Amino acid sequence: MIIEHKMAKEKQETELEITNETDTTTELTVEKQGKELIAQTNLSSSNLIKEFEREQLKKQLPEIYVGDTVKVGVKITEGNKERVQPYEGVVIAKRHGGLHQTITVRRIFQGIGVERVFMLHSPQVASLKVERRGKVRRAKLFYLRDRVGKATRVKQRFDR
Repeated sequence: MIIEHKMAKEKQETELEITNETDTTTELTVEKQGKELIAQTNLSSSNLIKEFEREQLKKQLPEIYVGDTVKVGVKITEGNKERVQPYEGVVIAKRHGGLHQTITVRRIFQGIGVERVFMLHSPQVASLKVERRGKVRRAKLFYLRDRVGKATRVKQRFDR
């Protein structure tokens, strides 16, 4: 009889544990649903846009400074094929921030200066690598447009 009583008591305890577990999960789901509902009702159009932009940002971008020599891998679609074309040059300007951040890269191709503006978080930019750091004292290096030959070189910086 004592054994039956112990078994009955254990059975009641396990039933209590099971009901307690289901009750807590139900409460948690209700709380989660309540928080989600509150969060959904508080989202305005500007908050939705900010959240969407935050999701679109690339996570693994190197620190880029004006004066750096960078190699940008640009996706190019030719017919059905897609390939990555490297573009290497000196960063002469940085603009904006967040999702719309751009860099202007200048290089000399066959004696002619070529500048391209890249949106850093664009899907067209496949890769971005800093080849060497440049030592400059300006935020914009537009004066390089007027220089020819060796005068367009930027001194190398070793501390970054």
